[in-house]
Amino acid sequence: MNSMIEIDGSEGEGGGQILRTGVALSALTQQEVKIGNIRANRPTPGLAAQHLCAVRGVAAICNAVLEGDEVGSTELIFRPKDIEGGKHRLEVGTAGSITLVLQACLLAASGSKQALELDITGGTNVRWSPPIDFYREMLFPLLSSLGMHIEMGAVIRGFYPEGGGRVEVRLSPFSGLRPLVLLERGALVSIDATCFSQNLPDHICQRMGSTVRKAFPDQKVGFEVQGGRGASTGAGCFLLARYDGAVLSADGLGERGMPAEKVAENAVRALQHEMRSSATLDLHAADQLLPYLALAKGPSSFVVGEMSGHLRTQMDLVKRFLPVQIGMEKLKSGLRIDVRPQPYM
Repeated sequence: MNSMIEIDGSEGEGGGQILRTGVALSALTQQEVKIGNIRANRPTPGLAAQHLCAVRGVAAICNAVLEGDEVGSTELIFRPKDIEGGKHRLEVGTAGSITLVLQACLLAASGSKQALELDITGGTNVRWSPPIDFYREMLFPLLSSLGMHIEMGAVIRGFYPEGGGRVEVRLSPFSGLRPLVLLERGALVSIDATCFSQNLPDHICQRMGSTVRKAFPDQKVGFEVQGGRGASTGAGCFLLARYDGAVLSADGLGERGMPAEKVAENAVRALQHEMRSSATLDLHAADQLLPYLALAKGPSSFVVGEMSGHLRTQMDLVKRFLPVQIGMEKLKSGLRIDVRPQPYM
């Protein structure tokens, strides 16, 4: 075991991502980590329920010894042991983000020689976190291209504040991560829209879909409606711009009093912003994928429309744990990122 890595959790975007990626890379590299000033830049500093669930999930995967793992704690020590995978049932509580728990656990389990099965309850579509649709339709296919095979079972949606969502995920054993070279996205093929609601009238999704179609009058627009009943009430819109060689995503999430048209307009605006650049990975995909590319067997390259705080934080963090070089080149309408990993084990 190498000496303990100490991380200031107030660095960069100063949120929960430093914590999630830090403990996952700790598990992967078998390096103890101490994270202080946790979420110091947030209105309520320290570990919230969803961060604690993510940390304990990673700890269960690698039998880690924890210190400071309680709600409100601003310092955590994580001492990993061997990664074992296995079956784990995790409860975030209320509407805490399921996807942010998945972010930490799947990265940690990418070093396992055994299958990992996760059964997580909480929120699937909540503010300040990627929607579950992004994982299923965007991130998992990208990880599949790197060599990871992830299956997701039926999703029960959970919205703020009641939550009640449930997601089952299985990661099969695999041998090493392939690099990704994605520098040209090619011609636009289609726009795909998933409009979903729970405990709400059918016209909510129809109105969101109509708004998306009007925004892209010259494009083929695929439209899927997902309705149902559940413990919580909510709605949203998830969009994909499919190109010959790349896919971009964006989403809009409903709030009490927000018209369905406004939800779809928010998603459209975010997607069009990505489309106006030369990005081959959208901002969510870039920061989620970067640690895997730092672990890949070869150099990777991709283009983002702009540098986000989360992506910058990920870049700085992976270099604390892994011998990787990350280069940047300004383009006319984007930023090229080159990731050159070296063997670490």
